[in-house]
Amino acid sequence: MLSESTVPRAVLVFASISVFILLLYGASDSPRFHSSSSSSGYSFNIFPSLFGGSDSKIPINGGDDYNKLEKVLQEAAMEDKTVIIATLNEAWAAPNTVIDLFLESFRIGQGTRRLLDHLVIVALDEKAYRRCMELHTHCFALVTRGLDFHDEAYFMTHVYLEMMWRRIDFLRSLLEMGYNFVFTDADIMWFRDPFPRFFLDADFQIACDHFSGNSSDIQNRPNGGFNYVKSNKRSIEFYKFWYSSRETYPGFHDQDVLNFIKFDPFIESLGLKMRFLDTAFFGGLCEPSKDLNLVCTMHANCCFGLDSKLHDLGIMLQDWKTFLSLPPILKRSLSLSWRVPQNCSLNSLHQHDSPEKSVQQTVGH
Repeated sequence: MLSESTVPRAVLVFASISVFILLLYGASDSPRFHSSSSSSGYSFNIFPSLFGGSDSKIPINGGDDYNKLEKVLQEAAMEDKTVIIATLNEAWAAPNTVIDLFLESFRIGQGTRRLLDHLVIVALDEKAYRRCMELHTHCFALVTRGLDFHDEAYFMTHVYLEMMWRRIDFLRSLLEMGYNFVFTDADIMWFRDPFPRFFLDADFQIACDHFSGNSSDIQNRPNGGFNYVKSNKRSIEFYKFWYSSRETYPGFHDQDVLNFIKFDPFIESLGLKMRFLDTAFFGGLCEPSKDLNLVCTMHANCCFGLDSKLHDLGIMLQDWKTFLSLPPILKRSLSLSWRVPQNCSLNSLHQHDSPEKSVQQTVGH
């Protein structure tokens, strides 16, 4: 028999070995420790400030973390160092959900399939990362200790706000690394190559919930879900100012804060060239693109709830497929519009208020 002093010591040794085995098993099962021969995928935390550090700078140039991100960006970048960035969490990464519709739009759009080579999907949790690695080439896992973004982030909740501000800080880091980017929400359908519609001289250009008709009018209502930003001193300082302004306007998300600071004299002093994108080309459910011959992207904005988004995005894709099936002469001569919004709730223009015929109604005749 063991003595009384020996028993606790034996239990302690056994417990220590068990913990070590569990930690080792957990590490081997994490996507952070896996790589794929056909995909570029890495994980690290670029935000030390979000879990106790005092500085939100990107990792020091040449560090291991920096090099991992740099490698993903290099593999995806265009010749001018432009990348397309989309963020993804578990709720939007599940099979037959937002990510599938998003990628399908690239595959069936006009001139958009090739853009998939330049798309980096930034996964905010491990399940989203795993799903990305199944579907796409360039995946990046950005998992921050103490923050959990795997569930659907309901509008204006604490998790939603954290996710939006985390996105702004990450995009700022890309600019500091010298990369231009097109940021796109995953609930935006890409139907045409948007680059010919961008302004050549703008530092920062952004889609709108409502467009006034003047691309320079700061009274436009921007939507943070889609923007094209060039890396330079002006844009870097602007993103720093935008991110720091969350302290000036606590409880507001990035889009609301942008609406506040766009009037700030500091923006003018930077010399930042800001432009607002026409909803004729970059539409959404708030203000749909009315001509399918012109539309580049359509956003499921002004829509609350994942089920509603999925329903209306599916119809949006079907409308686009129907449009593509028409003879060229009918595409040009018929007045075609969308059958959405349907399940998405709106306080703005609804399809039934429009005199234009829907794709379904036109083809049916």
